[in-house]
Amino acid sequence: MQLTLKRVRQGKESTLSELYRDGIFQCYVLEDSIRDSKVKGQTCIPIGSYKLGLNYWGGMNTAYKKRFPDIHQGMIEIKDIPNFSMVYMHIGNTHADTSGCLLVGTYFHKSTDGTDYEVYQSTQAYCELYNAIIEKVKKEEVTLRIEHAFVNMP
Repeated sequence: MQLTLKRVRQGKESTLSELYRDGIFQCYVLEDSIRDSKVKGQTCIPIGSYKLGLNYWGGMNTAYKKRFPDIHQGMIEIKDIPNFSMVYMHIGNTHADTSGCLLVGTYFHKSTDGTDYEVYQSTQAYCELYNAIIEKVKKEEVTLRIEHAFVNMP
């Protein structure tokens, strides 16, 4: 299975993307800013291709197991990112909710001050994505390709 993350808009501290599963739109994604050099907890994942796997330990895994007992089988982790570790796909709305991870949502809009992007209905988007890919992730058969596809904004 191929996931493609197309970065389409850049805010002051956020990056908005579209996530496609085998070429079909799945959801929106919010990340931290694109930076030339990594700033811990404030930098998005470099463009490239990465394998997805499961992480079974840590506080986030425990919280999601409790929150989603019927579906949770481990945190979906983006593997082998240079200078990054424990990078997950998870729930959140603003760049303040991530430390380099991918936040998913069914829709987006600009922040109140108009300088950044936010994603919403994150729990719904997370559950839909998780259910759609978990069996393939367990078999290590999912690749995430990240690319820039920025659109001009008025």
